Amino acid sequence: MSRTPIILDTDPGIDDAVAIAAALFAPQLDLKLLTTVAGNVSVEKTTRNALQLMHFWHKDIPVAQGAATPLVRKLRDAAYVHGESGMEGYAFVDHQRQPLDKPASQAIYECLNASPEAITLVAIGPLTNIALLLTQYPQCKAKIKRLVIMGGSAGRGNFTPNAEFNIAIDPEAAARVFESGLEIVMCGLDVTNKAMLSPAYLEQLPSLNQTGKMLHALFSHYRSGSMVTGLRMHDLCAIAWLVKPELFVVKPCFVAVEIHGEFTSGTTVVDIEGRFERQPNAQVALDLDVDGFQAWVAQVLALAP
Repeated sequence: MSRTPIILDTDPGIDDAVAIAAALFAPQLDLKLLTTVAGNVSVEKTTRNALQLMHFWHKDIPVAQGAATPLVRKLRDAAYVHGESGMEGYAFVDHQRQPLDKPASQAIYECLNASPEAITLVAIGPLTNIALLLTQYPQCKAKIKRLVIMGGSAGRGNFTPNAEFNIAIDPEAAARVFESGLEIVMCGLDVTNKAMLSPAYLEQLPSLNQTGKMLHALFSHYRSGSMVTGLRMHDLCAIAWLVKPELFVVKPCFVAVEIHGEFTSGTTVVDIEGRFERQPNAQVALDLDVDGFQAWVAQVLALAP
């Protein structure tokens, strides 16, 4: 089976941990590089969390630390959702792993350059690293097959009334990315709010494997839903689209990112009806087969150690 080579840019984050597990153990994917960005917590913490996960799974995927702040704004994090460390609830063992001695944008560029085929970028945090990559190495676009993001919304937000967290944290970076001409797949809140793990599945996770025990411990501290009503797996949707695109209803749309306005900054304006008469710049996921998503999650997590 041909495996899709990917680079995953992330800000772990509890739902990021699940997405990383899927990226590692879905047999259709070949994870080449993990890069970190400030978002859910500081970049020092997201990097530490990424390294802890690689050690937990005994994987030698290189990790590169990225941007510590948005392009022009101060960082506002989501420790209130993920806990102060970003992955509260599980006692990871000590290790000596270190990130690469180069920034994320350089590591991504070198990984793209070294690959004999185009690579898919997957970004499940703020888009700061991707914007820096495109600014510093504009020639790299020829080596990017597509960019799949978890971010944005065609409707309401989860950070402000209209803005989703990842886009709202660095709207200038997001605007630069959506204007880049890359092929973009946007998995926003329209689908990620439906991507629930059920209470029944969450209850049996500890008996699944060591990964299930670890994730269950993290989930007990995760505040995107609850263990009683179900938990939203926002970031996992980007990986799910790569492996099971048939689970999603997508529509080509023009997407603009609002960077101004006290109340509107970070809003993704998704022109579903084509009223702006602009060429679509993204495939926007608008609906999800929830039963199919849950079945796929169960399958892929069962492959983890």
